[in-house]
This record gives sequence, structure tokens and C-alpha cells, in this order.
Amino acid sequence: MKTIRVVAAVIYADGKVFATQRGYGDFKGGWEFPGGKIEEGETPENALKREILEELETEIAVGELIDTIEYDYPAFHLSMDCFWCDVVRGDLVLKEHESARWLDKESLYSVEWLPADVALIEKIRMKL
Repeated sequence: MKTIRVVAAVIYADGKVFATQRGYGDFKGGWEFPGGKIEEGETPENALKREILEELETEIAVGELIDTIEYDYPAFHLSMDCFWCDVVRGDLVLKEHESARWLDKESLYSVEWLPADVALIEKIRMKL
């Protein structure tokens, strides 16, 4: 099975995390933490900074690795490095996503997360 390596930003501010709703593809409408594929020669941190700048027109500082999620979708295996992140500059402009929400500890489960992201939610909830 093909493995796809991606990164995800858990953007944190004021006791809340930033979640986005996919606007395209097989998982359109599902909720996730923003990010994307790691390109050849990129570190996960550099890939994450590039993806967030492209998708949300926002510069971030990449912090501590929360976890690496390994998940088998029907057509591929996903390996996702998830990092705590802070906004450095920008307004989180939605260029590729349908919607976004700031979620606190109590509202983390109020959206329908993509399967790979579900494994991360309880770890994040414990830190909020």
C-alpha cells in the first residue's frame, strides 16, 4: 500500500484550536487540522510552514510535535506529523477550505473529524 507523508498544524490561541473543513476531494466536508503533503527534500516543519502560507495566507511558528498518526485509508496509508503551531502573521484566509472554526475543549467533538484526525483529538483535548 502506498504511504503518503503529510503534516498538520494544530494552531492554538486563547485556549482554542483552529479546525478547517475540506472543500475538495474524496473527503470534502470532513473536518481536519490544516496542512498538506511533505515534498521531497522538505523537513516536516518547513512543509507545514509552506502549506499554511499557501492554504491560509498565514505565517506560523511550528512548535512541539504532538504525535505522528498512522492511519490506513482504503487506497493508501497516511503518516501524519501533527505539531502545535502559533500564528506569527496573517488572518487565516480560507483559500481551499469550505469553513473553519475555533474549537475549545468542550466543542472539539462538535464537528465530524476525518478518520485520521480522530486519533489526535483526545491528546489535544487533554492539553487545552
